[in-house]
Amino acid sequence: MDNRTEVREFLASRRARLTPEQAGLPFFGGSRRVPGLRREEVALLAGVSVEYYTKLERGSLAGVSESVLESLDRALHLDEAERDHLQDLARAASPAARPRRKPAVAVSASIQRLLDSMVGVPAFVRNGRLDVLAINDLGRALYSEAYGGAPRPMNLARFQFLDPRSHNLYPDWDTAADTAVAILRTEAGRDPFNKALTDLVGELSTRSDAFRARWAQHDVRLHRGGHKDFRHPVIGELHLAFDALVMPNEPGLTLTAYSADPGTPSEDGLRLLASWAATELASETRKENA
Repeated sequence: MDNRTEVREFLASRRARLTPEQAGLPFFGGSRRVPGLRREEVALLAGVSVEYYTKLERGSLAGVSESVLESLDRALHLDEAERDHLQDLARAASPAARPRRKPAVAVSASIQRLLDSMVGVPAFVRNGRLDVLAINDLGRALYSEAYGGAPRPMNLARFQFLDPRSHNLYPDWDTAADTAVAILRTEAGRDPFNKALTDLVGELSTRSDAFRARWAQHDVRLHRGGHKDFRHPVIGELHLAFDALVMPNEPGLTLTAYSADPGTPSEDGLRLLASWAATELASETRKENA
């Protein structure tokens, strides 16, 4: 992933989505040759020359000051995730930028014990490229469709875009797909030297039109919490809250746990899922010991 290309396409995409009215500029009617703001309008809003903004949008963020980045943030109405992404792109453009340490591909035994102790909620640990590195029994039961025959570690993005069963597991497939791509795009800004991530993006871009179209939008997201819908093949519909917690002692890893609002059908559904998971686990144990 070339930094100059990433910068150019990100800034151009944020500019294209803003109208003069949204940016607080007067609009005098007539047609516009390009959607959104013109470069000179962004330069005006950011308080820089047109020549300088044009240089930035051509991908040259090396050496840009913090004040200029803040001005671009205000001019383009960036949200928190987009501001962080612009900062990441600027850091990667620095001549002093160096590859990060090798991304985690496994977790410690203590983290697996932590997950196993969370018996009432599906929970797993993933890295930035959406490899699931550890998961508890209830989490594996929730994602049973994704684990059927998938190589290890199971990758949520590869399942989302290359496995037709993802359309069954996610009733709102488009939203789940948007989220997966936004997480990968955010991670690409944080860790542009991650070859495994670059290879995954290349694979999905080649094999999935849906992924390729979303990747070109340059949307980013801070995936911290919310709700997600599932359609489990045995339990049925589940509407679950999720919390995604960054693990300070394990850089690049995120622990995600799902829970159901009290007194809802989904709370009953999680209990049924736990019962089904226990039955399946017992059956697998009997087969192994036979």
